[in-house]
Amino acid sequence: MNQKTGYAQSRNLKKYLQIILLPIVFLYSFAAPGQAILEGDRSVPVEAKNGMVVTSHTLATKEALKVLKEGGNAVDAAVTAAFALAVTQPRSGNIGGGGFMLISLEKTGEVLAIDYREKAPAAATRDMFLDKSGNVDKNLSRYSHLSSGVPGTVAGLALALEKYGTISLQKALAPAIKLADNGFIVTPRFSKGIKSREKHLKKWASSRNVFFKSNGKHYEPGDRFVQKDLADTLKRISKLGVAGFYTGKTAELIVAEMKKHGGLITKRDLAEYRPEIRKPVHGTYRGHDIYSMTTPSSGGIHIIQMLNILEGYPINSLGLNSAQTIHYMAEAMTRAYADRSKFLGDSDFVKVPISGLISKEYAAGLRKGITMNKASSSKDILPGKPPGYESNETTHFSVADNKGIAVSNTYTINFSYGSRIVVEGAGFLLNNEMDDFSAKPGVPNAYGLLGGEANKIEANKRMLSSMSPTIVKKNGKNFLVTGSPGGSRIITTTLQVIMNVIDHKLNIQAAVNAPRIHHQWLPDEIRIEQGISPDTIRLLEGMGHKVVKKSAMGAIQSIMIAPDGTFYGGADPRRSTSSAMGL
Repeated sequence: MNQKTGYAQSRNLKKYLQIILLPIVFLYSFAAPGQAILEGDRSVPVEAKNGMVVTSHTLATKEALKVLKEGGNAVDAAVTAAFALAVTQPRSGNIGGGGFMLISLEKTGEVLAIDYREKAPAAATRDMFLDKSGNVDKNLSRYSHLSSGVPGTVAGLALALEKYGTISLQKALAPAIKLADNGFIVTPRFSKGIKSREKHLKKWASSRNVFFKSNGKHYEPGDRFVQKDLADTLKRISKLGVAGFYTGKTAELIVAEMKKHGGLITKRDLAEYRPEIRKPVHGTYRGHDIYSMTTPSSGGIHIIQMLNILEGYPINSLGLNSAQTIHYMAEAMTRAYADRSKFLGDSDFVKVPISGLISKEYAAGLRKGITMNKASSSKDILPGKPPGYESNETTHFSVADNKGIAVSNTYTINFSYGSRIVVEGAGFLLNNEMDDFSAKPGVPNAYGLLGGEANKIEANKRMLSSMSPTIVKKNGKNFLVTGSPGGSRIITTTLQVIMNVIDHKLNIQAAVNAPRIHHQWLPDEIRIEQGISPDTIRLLEGMGHKVVKKSAMGAIQSIMIAPDGTFYGGADPRRSTSSAMGL
């Protein structure tokens, strides 16, 4: 079945949808070209001819789509969406954090990455989160002012717009300023999120003043949520550019917050922060070119590494989420995450054997250690020896235009609501990305990920990330734009959507909806979403796998572009506010 046939069937055959979506059941209805899918109906992709925006919040999607309608390009729309998400989705959208943007310029064939990951302050030290006994103090690394890295989002978005956009920073910020100044209507997800983090958010007066009413009560669905301090911060950026955040009043507010509560970020740290334009990692998979984020993210490297291993198996004929397919995926995942624990860090500080890790030859060697019907034990899997070696809240959005430009962007403040600390007078949350360093090599972080010497804390170093904005090209044309939040599950979520499209020939919405699995080496278990067959679970257990069912993983916002130039958007139903819109 070719891709176009898949789209046609997805629109007309309810029975076909029920089969490919497995036990995930959604209401079936027809979506007009360019129309956003209504909440509750996430069974068909949104179709459009001139561009597509897929984000985790409808208001951000709408504002970005307006930019495309007015003649802006995908970068313009992406930056507009990012700032809008910083207002409407404070739990993960941000100006107090950082991230990565991948841009594909089809006309020139160039694919580039903008690294605006946070940095450790200059005063950061290797053992800053260890107590007197030498153990990691998790409260310090996650919920204190020490846990914040120097934010990179504002500088990164401004750089993207300056280099590859067509509109002004003022125009890109205008919708966000309006949403902060005038407020927006609270959704059930927004209200529930604040209630779930009430204890930590109420600890700090600055956070209480933003996220709770003056009488201490919650914002409920239907209430209007206004953020005047954040609006003023955004206005300073609009007026002064990057300097409006990294110097002047906003910088003074950040530094005052740090000094008052023992944080490390200084005026110099802020003034000297710079994003970097990097060359993304590149691999191939069954005739497709895979481009993804390089270090300080581990995501792109390990997506390509796992695809290289899996390319040696007939995944299509084995079937979507069959026991044998899941077995091979889990075996590939364990080996990649084992390598992550040893080799990955900020390549500006340590030598990372990238070319070796993503080589087909290295993958072939790892594949030889995989047995067809027997699970490997994680205790027996050690980081490998790649050639060249010498010694859960984020948000993602995807945008594509009819000018041949595609943008895949993932950014975060870590956790839900970051450190839960709002900068007093500035209205935005501080990240707690310092927890993504190895506070003590060999001790898991909040996501259970082990790290080593390569990811130890050092002054001005970027902490390791799993964020994996990815663009897949076919025959030189943009084909798939994708990426996800989800902590350590980002990598495997992105991997599975790529496989669902290329191996299993699913349309983009079905590829996004399908149940997911995850294995990260340690703990030694396959984590699954609801929807994997009990018979499949029994077969996996018979091979020696431990299988555990947990909550949904990721919220992957994706775009597929057909050979005739038609755009298909797939918004992830795991996040109720996510939406796809096209024109």
